[in-house]
Amino acid sequence: MKQPSIICFGEVLWDMLPSGKVAGGAPMNVAHHAKQLGAQSSMISSVGRDALGDDLLDFLEEKSIGTELLQRSETLPTSVVKVHLDDHGSASYEIVEGVAWDDIQITEPMQVAVEQADVLVFGSLVTRGETSKACLEQLLQRAKLRVFDVNLREPFFSAASISSLLEQADVVKTNDDELELLATWFGQSPDMPSMTQYLLDRFELQKVIVTRGSKGAACRDQAGWHEHPGYPVTVKDTVGSGDSFLAGFLTQMLFGKSTLDCLDFGCAVGALVATHSGGTPQISPEMVEAFQKERES
Repeated sequence: MKQPSIICFGEVLWDMLPSGKVAGGAPMNVAHHAKQLGAQSSMISSVGRDALGDDLLDFLEEKSIGTELLQRSETLPTSVVKVHLDDHGSASYEIVEGVAWDDIQITEPMQVAVEQADVLVFGSLVTRGETSKACLEQLLQRAKLRVFDVNLREPFFSAASISSLLEQADVVKTNDDELELLATWFGQSPDMPSMTQYLLDRFELQKVIVTRGSKGAACRDQAGWHEHPGYPVTVKDTVGSGDSFLAGFLTQMLFGKSTLDCLDFGCAVGALVATHSGGTPQISPEMVEAFQKERES
């Protein structure tokens, strides 16, 4: 079976955790874990021409994530995000504006790469910058499969902006809190099975995936409703858990696995990542398989 290819579009940055800086950004976390889990992965983004940008490039190259489409801004700095953790390890984020990934410029090689990739993954945060938003909209017209990780970050979204992105997606991943907000916007019941069916029908989607924290994850697709209870672990922090879940789900989907198998694998990956600090620990398919077998026994 040919190795699937995933391109992630959006923010690359340094998460400033209490323990120090960790490479992050939701799309980059997905790219990192997709690569570890058996896919080819590349980033479309931008970093500053500064020391933090050099460090990010070094990190991506060390992890064998494609950087051919990563731009260097002459005027805007590399992004940093202050991460605040509560007593349970749940993260909140302080996101600075006016950074390199707000100004991703469209190029011909970028468009060709997206046409050739199996999947284009994107989120909502990167669309706060008009240049990056315009670039994404052009790339979405070229992509074979468009995966939208809703990933709401205050104050960088609106009902109108998220609706527009939903209209351009094939697969949508959201968390339970975000799904509840979408239900309010669209005047629907927050009941998860019915709300996911509404999104599937209204936006003509292939799948709607919902992460539920410690309660696992669920998916609505054309075959029906599927859910997984998740794997209980001692949480170090939740940074990148949802992103790693998505990488796990997508790689298994591209390898032809069933929706339930994709949920199982994704939940195991997300749980493993939550036992580490930061969103980009080393996780291999063998580690995931061993973790699943251990929990089944």
